[in-house]
Amino acid sequence: MAKREAPEINAGSMADIAFLLLVFFLVTTTMDSDMGMMRKLPPTLPPDMPKPPPIKDRNVFVVLANANDQLLVEGELMDISELKEAAKEFIANPLNKDELPEKKQVEVKYFGNVMVSKQVISLQNDNGTSYKLYLQVQNELAAAYNELRDDLAMREFGVSYKSLVEDKEKDKVKAIKKVYPQRISEAEPKNVGGN
Repeated sequence: MAKREAPEINAGSMADIAFLLLVFFLVTTTMDSDMGMMRKLPPTLPPDMPKPPPIKDRNVFVVLANANDQLLVEGELMDISELKEAAKEFIANPLNKDELPEKKQVEVKYFGNVMVSKQVISLQNDNGTSYKLYLQVQNELAAAYNELRDDLAMREFGVSYKSLVEDKEKDKVKAIKKVYPQRISEAEPKNVGGN
């Protein structure tokens, strides 16, 4: 009996199939490019505009991050884990302490006349500050504002601040932002120390 030859597999079209699969996956794959921080830079002031009035020292919360990834908050060394609570205390000034920001009365929809803090958080980084610390500081400061806003939303509306944003309750979100305005002043990095 004669031996049968094993049939050959035609591999000529395999390259075409591999190329088509590659194109398919490249076209259908999405890549997240939403990395970074949402920041809106202020417009440049016209040269003829008068200088803004100076801000009182008690209204400024100074956060310095050096090249050794150490935080100096209001002149004291602080661990990153303590920053959010310290910022919340400064922003809200619930006990109206004299060393914390002064408040002014503001008419706010849904809330009536409310005492709003004149707080400003001043953030200064060294050129050698790591991105990790920089982002941690930004996250902690943003979390401080978000927690205060969330507490107010829960107390007044019975839902979280995030829910109000997601449900596009623009008037309520605007009112809460008016009670707790996010004021973070970020100076240009300096080459101070550590490097």
